[in-house]
Amino acid sequence: QVQLVESGGGLVQAGGSLRLSCAASGRTFGSLSMGWFRQAPGKEREFVAAISWSGGTTDYADSVKGRFTISRDNAKNTVYLQMNSLKPEDTAVYYCAAAQSTWLYSQSYHYDYWGQGTQVTVSS
Repeated sequence: QVQLVESGGGLVQAGGSLRLSCAASGRTFGSLSMGWFRQAPGKEREFVAAISWSGGTTDYADSVKGRFTISRDNAKNTVYLQMNSLKPEDTAVYYCAAAQSTWLYSQSYHYDYWGQGTQVTVSS
């Protein structure tokens, strides 16, 4: 079992920045691929970013490329999502997810564990 706890969400003005953190416990963090997803009201959950177990490979949704950066610190069992140049359309609940795999995935069904989510609200 893996427990994931997100933090760092909040209210920010358009153009601002936030850094989300996801702390993992319960299983060797270094063996997990990690991802961030988000869900806006009335919309499907969508892929944001993913990172391989080593941190050497990353993937991003087109909508966040160049603005968001995913990273991980295996010594701290934590994955991060640095979000810059935020837009009102980035407003959503952001979820951290873990996959028991060395591959990167953008599809949510590949992920085995999920956090409870953290709200990000970007005002115009």
